[in-house]
Amino acid sequence: MEHQRIPPHWTVQRSTKFFTKENVPPALVTRHNTAEGVFGQLCVMEGTVTYFGFADAEAPEPEMTLVINAGEFATSPPEYWHKVALSDDAQFNLVFWAETDKSKEPVFGAKETFHTQSNS
Repeated sequence: MEHQRIPPHWTVQRSTKFFTKENVPPALVTRHNTAEGVFGQLCVMEGTVTYFGFADAEAPEPEMTLVINAGEFATSPPEYWHKVALSDDAQFNLVFWAETDKSKEPVFGAKETFHTQSNS
């Protein structure tokens, strides 16, 4: 998979608090996907977050591995299966973008949930 850009007319729907190794939701470190019509943007403030992208929900090995360092970000396109791993000093948050209002819809597919802050 190639890096995909968030379309310029899409808007921020919500964002998360900052996560560390101590408080990262289990759903993020296990395989999950972004919802239909939603881009995820992973922003690393400290340390390193490694992003593993999978061809589908059942692929045994990642098709891509991306190391995201402090001060960098990466995007996860709609409906793409992935998981992350954190360095001991990692601190990051997620921003969810969509073309249409998704304020009342899930922004990712996983069994675990976590709290996001609305930007409305």
